[in-house]
Order: sequence, then C-alpha cells, then structure tokens
Amino acid sequence: MPRTRYCGRSWRRPGERERRLELRLAELERRLRMDSTDSGTPASKEPVGARERRRAERQQSERERRKDRRRGGQPGHPGRGLARDPDPGEHEDADPPAQCRRCGTGLIGAAPAAPEWAQVVDVQVTRMVTEWALPGLQCPCCGTAAIAAPPSGAHAGSVSYGPALNAAVVLTSYGNVPPERAAHVVDMLLGVPVSAGWVDKAGARLSRQLEQAGFDAAMCAALAAEPVLAADETPVNVLAPGAPAPAAGHEEEDPEDGDRRAPGAPHVLVIRTPDERLTWLQALGSRRKQDVTAGIPPPFTGFLITDGYKAYQQLLPRLAGVQQCCQHIIRRCRAVTKLGPGSLQSWAADMIAVLREAHQAVEEARARGDTALDPEQLEKLRQRYDEAAAFGITH
Repeated sequence: MPRTRYCGRSWRRPGERERRLELRLAELERRLRMDSTDSGTPASKEPVGARERRRAERQQSERERRKDRRRGGQPGHPGRGLARDPDPGEHEDADPPAQCRRCGTGLIGAAPAAPEWAQVVDVQVTRMVTEWALPGLQCPCCGTAAIAAPPSGAHAGSVSYGPALNAAVVLTSYGNVPPERAAHVVDMLLGVPVSAGWVDKAGARLSRQLEQAGFDAAMCAALAAEPVLAADETPVNVLAPGAPAPAAGHEEEDPEDGDRRAPGAPHVLVIRTPDERLTWLQALGSRRKQDVTAGIPPPFTGFLITDGYKAYQQLLPRLAGVQQCCQHIIRRCRAVTKLGPGSLQSWAADMIAVLREAHQAVEEARARGDTALDPEQLEKLRQRYDEAAAFGITH
C-alpha cells in the first residue's frame, strides 16, 4: 500500500501535489491562448501576437474553403448590391466605340447596335460662404436701433458654421471618436478646418436640442413597444469634468470582463433593436446593477438579449425572458472545445453547430419573405441544442 505524507492541512498520496500543479499550469496556458474569439476580451485589448495568429488562421481557413465553396454571398443571403436608380438626376452620353473589340475594325459610319447603360453614384462637396445683410431700423419714438435677427445658429457680427457642417461633425464623432480625429476627418473630406473644441460644442448643442424636443421620452416609448431589445454596457469616459463620484457600493463581477469589479467607472449603456433600427446611448455614472437596470425602459416587458452580466437577471420578474447573446455563447463553447477536442467536451462544438444552423435557417427564411421558421425545423434545432446542453451538464 503506497505511503502517504502530511501536506498542509491534509494527508495526500505521493504525486498529488505534482498533478495539481500540472493542472494549474495547463489552465494558465489555456488562458494565455485565449483571445476575443473564445473570451470576453475586446479585440482592441488583445496582444499583437493574438491578432496576428487569428489573421493567419482566417487566411488559412479562406484558402481551405475555396476548394469546395465559392466566394461571396451564399444561397439565401439577401446581398447588398447597388440597384439602378429609375430616375437619375443627370444624363450623360459616352463617346461611341472607335473600333471593334473583337477584330479591331474601325466603326466610323457603322450601323447602330443595342445600347447599354452605366450609373455612377457620387457626391459633390462644395464650400459655400453666405453673408446675411441684417437691416436696421431706428425707432421713431425712442431712437433705439433694431437690427434684423440672423438665421438660426448665426450671430450678428461674427462667422459661424452652418447646419450641414454641424451635422457632419456630429456624425463623424459618433461612437466616441475623439474630437481631434473628427475635426481632422471633416477637414480632409469637406475642406473646412474646424477645431476640436467646436466639435465638442456641436455635440453638446445637439444634446440640448434633443432634450428640449423630448427625444429621450420618445425613444423610451419606441423601445418599450418593441418585442425584443439588446443591451450592452461598455466602459468609457463620458461624464462631464468635475462630476461627483458615485457613492461606494457593492459591484457585480462580470464574466465577460474577467470577473473584475469596476467601482464608480463611467460607462455607456447601449440599447438597440436587433435590426439596429433604433439605437439609444445612455451615460452611466457606474456599472452598478441598479444603474444598469435603471437604463432599461421601465415599460419594456419583452425579451432582452444581453451578455453574461448578472445584473440583467434582476429584470426577469417584469420581462418575458433574458436571452444571452449567441456570440457570447459561441465564445464560451469555443473555449470549452479547446479543453479537449473530440473528448467528452464535444457537446460544446455541437452547440456551436446548432446555433450557426439556426442562424442560417433564419437568414434563408428572411430571404424567402417568411416571418417564422418551420415549426418542425425549429423543434429539431431546439432538441439538438437541449441534448448537447444536457450532455455538457452530465459530464
């Protein structure tokens, strides 16, 4: 009978410590190999080596796919090609061909053939400067001079940027693009140099106008009427300088962020419809569960698609359901498959296959104009998914 020895608080057989260290080392090596495809780490935070390795794998996958799969969109994909405009704004005539494209014979005086057509979609960027004359009239009673009001956004005796440039910088700075970069892009595309400070002010002016027009209430009502919404929160500095720090409180760990806490960190909460018809960005003072859940429109009672952040589960009493984003599920399943391909962990690969087949089936149904999947097909997909999940739970 093998002898045992005392290790810390318990007696263990020889080799037990070595086996545990080997398992721990294997787990650390697995975590080092993880990237944005099998974890919640954003691609922007990945090491350069991980991005290069993924690019090489993608290129290799493309080379392998060309053998039995044609490039471009697959059957059922709706496509994004340009359509011919039935009423173009301008018409131009091209010069007739000078010689035959087959034998090279000159075509001067040749009989006409059936013509073809070609359309070009383009834009014209023209810098315009408009000076407004503001007439003044003197009051016959008190002698006060009254000056005509300039157009909206302009000021008497000064130069201002017009509504088109204001809209351009707001759209260019969308997605938290730095104001310096937005100003640079506007200068390159439109030929009008603007300052980063003015870009910031343009966004602030738009925010005030939307608030006065009741935009938040209208957006909240529109989102609440949707059957399905998607929500996600991301850390970003969006609070005004000098904003009071949130009170200390308990923070929920997020599995998508390595189970780290971020007390008092400002975030942006993004709420949108799955087809991105509606997108609402909200500034949050922190990522605490009460702040995040308060950002979901109170009247909303449909299905909510989220990541693995546990705070959203508190909304279950008033929602029809909370669905985890399929992309997040695929990332976690991909990480499980790396534990042992072809072993008892094969259930994770089966779940990925079912989710992808379901996605393909929905895309094909949309291309046909259907509003729902065939019930029998949907039931088979659900059964396969549940069987794979049950197998994973068992093992």
